[in-house]
Amino acid sequence: MIKRILRKLGILKPIDYTSIESLRKRGVKIGENVDIVGSYIDGCHGSLISIGNNVTITGVRVLAHDASTKKFLGYSKVGVVEIGDNVFIGQGSIILPNTKIGNNVIIGAGSVIAKDVPDNVVVVGNPWRVLCTFDEYIERNKIAMHNKPVFNKIFTEKTPEDWNQMIETLKKNGGAGFDL
Repeated sequence: MIKRILRKLGILKPIDYTSIESLRKRGVKIGENVDIVGSYIDGCHGSLISIGNNVTITGVRVLAHDASTKKFLGYSKVGVVEIGDNVFIGQGSIILPNTKIGNNVIIGAGSVIAKDVPDNVVVVGNPWRVLCTFDEYIERNKIAMHNKPVFNKIFTEKTPEDWNQMIETLKKNGGAGFDL
């Protein structure tokens, strides 16, 4: 209760579970060129989590513990979570304890990862299934960039006119394109 009062008064800062610096302090091993946006990484068991290089995690929950047994056994189940290099994990995905995600992996939005994901795949769903290889996905989208609109102004710099033009262009081209 005292901590809550001190936080409300601004004397005690709330625990930050999202910044890379804070996660590293909580034991999470994080490589280089990692973006973690709007995600929850299990800070209570951070030392059980490792994240490789060139990883983007967006709106994801990464869990290294499962408290389903706590009330009945007095202990929570725990497991190591390893995320490889060159991985993208989409919005709303959940990474469960005792899982390993390989290198060169894309995990589609809303996927639940409850078993290991091999290298060089794109997976989607609950339970996840392989959609294609990583290389096929990248090549397919490289080709699509020649046939779909490509927008070269970062979203933070777009004006309302830019957004309106983008909407109209996307509508005329089947609704899909590429943005910075």
